[in-house]
Amino acid sequence: MILKSALNNRNKITAIAALAVPVFRYSFGIINWRNEEIKKIDRKTRKMIKMYKMHHPKADIDSLYVKRKEGGRGLVQIVAAYKAEIMNIAECLNTNYKEDHFVNIVKSQERTQPNMNSIIKTAAKITEELSQPNEKRLKQDAIQHTKARLGESLNKKWKDKVIHGQYIRNIDR
Repeated sequence: MILKSALNNRNKITAIAALAVPVFRYSFGIINWRNEEIKKIDRKTRKMIKMYKMHHPKADIDSLYVKRKEGGRGLVQIVAAYKAEIMNIAECLNTNYKEDHFVNIVKSQERTQPNMNSIIKTAAKITEELSQPNEKRLKQDAIQHTKARLGESLNKKWKDKVIHGQYIRNIDR
């Protein structure tokens, strides 16, 4: 519906970020999403964007997800939103409400869950995935900078591409 509207491309991306992404974000801590499902949603979004001629079929995918101020399109990546939301929930469970009885019940339930269903264990995996091998940071610092690290890795990935990375490398000069 958003893509069929008469809005310009910038406003369509903003509408997707304001209307469609929050629906998924709300469910991330509640529904046990598999990585394949989240990646499939991202693929379907890209396919629809290309179908409605907002992005060229042979254009770089990473440029869609880079912030508009940095030369990209500014679309919210569902995988990155999932990781950030899981990290936020885990931070909330670990740091806030330590004395709350109900939060302690949720934590004890989390400990008994298998790895794929536990928010805290999934957040630990995401933190490990985003941290660099020779860098030791505080857990709190790693949680707070999750979004920034996801953006940095996307920018680096885009910049390292031979052909598609020319634009971003020329902007950085």
